[in-house]
Amino acid sequence: MRIALDAMGGDYAPEAIIKGALLAAEQLEKEDEILLIGQEEVVHSLLKEYGYTGQNIKVVNATQVIGMAEHPTKALSQKTDSSIAVGYGMLKAQQADAFCSAGNTGAMLVGAMFSVKTIEGIIRPTIAGFVPKLSGGFGVILDVGANAECKPEVLEQFGETGSIYAKYVLGIENPKVGLMNLGEEESKGTVVTQAAHQRLKNNPNVNFVGNLEGRDLFNDKADVIVCDGYTGNIIIKMAESIYEIMHEKNIKDPFFDNFNYETAGGSPILGINGNAVIGHGVSSPLAVSNMVVLAQKMISSKISERFRKNYSV
Repeated sequence: MRIALDAMGGDYAPEAIIKGALLAAEQLEKEDEILLIGQEEVVHSLLKEYGYTGQNIKVVNATQVIGMAEHPTKALSQKTDSSIAVGYGMLKAQQADAFCSAGNTGAMLVGAMFSVKTIEGIIRPTIAGFVPKLSGGFGVILDVGANAECKPEVLEQFGETGSIYAKYVLGIENPKVGLMNLGEEESKGTVVTQAAHQRLKNNPNVNFVGNLEGRDLFNDKADVIVCDGYTGNIIIKMAESIYEIMHEKNIKDPFFDNFNYETAGGSPILGINGNAVIGHGVSSPLAVSNMVVLAQKMISSKISERFRKNYSV
C-alpha cells in the first residue's frame, strides 16, 4: 500500500512530519510505501540529516505550501502545486491509497470535495473522532467539525457511516449507536435532534440505543456517538484539555492517556471516494506516525469501498 503524507503541513512541519514518517516506516510492512509530498530539496535534506537509508519512503515534489490561516478554496485554486493539492491529485489518480495531512483543515475538506469527491448517496462527508472507553478500546464520534449545523437526515446518516467504520476498522461486531442530546427521553432536545431520534429509531441499518447525555461518552452505552460538528468539536477539544491538565499536574493514568491527541494520530474524513486523514495542527512525530498507521488500517479494511457498496443504488 502507498500512503501519501503532506510533509509541509502542520505547525512543526517539515521536521516533525518527516520524523513521524520515519517512526511509521518501522511499523509498516516491507512492501508498503510512505510518499512524502513537499519541497524536494528540503525533504531530502532532512531525510539525510536524520540518517534515513531505507527504501520505503519516497519523495514527491510539491513546490507550494498552503498556510494554516489561508482561505481553503482560494488557496487550492491558486496553489495547484501545493502539497495538499498534489496529495489529493495522487489519491484521485490512485497513485496513493490514502492521503494524510496535519495542514490546513479547511483545505483538506475542500480538497476532498473537489478532487476525490463525495460518495454518491452520501449527503455530507464527516470528520470522525475517537472516544476512549472505560472498559477499553475506543468509540467513534461524528461529526467533530466538518458540519456545524446538520439536518435530521444527515445525523441519521452519520449513524450509518459511523456504524460501518466501527465494525470494519475498530472491529466492533454490532456497534451501538447513540444520539448526543440533553436528556435520555425521546421528547428531549431541539426540533432537529427529536426528528433525528425518530429517523435513527426506525432505521434498520443501525443498532440505535437512544439518546445519550454527556456522562455517557466514556461508558459502554454506545460505540458510535452521533452529533453535529459544532457539538462534536467542543467535546473533542474538552477531552484533549483534560489530558493537558492532568499532564500539567503530573497525574498519570492509562485511561486518561488515551485523551492525548497523539494516541489516535488524526481524524478520518468519512464519505469520500478515498481514504483521507486530518492530523492535529500541532502534530508531533508520534502523532504523525499514528496518523499513518490509522490510514493503513483504513486501507486494509477497505472502508471507502464498503461505504460505496452500502450507498450504491
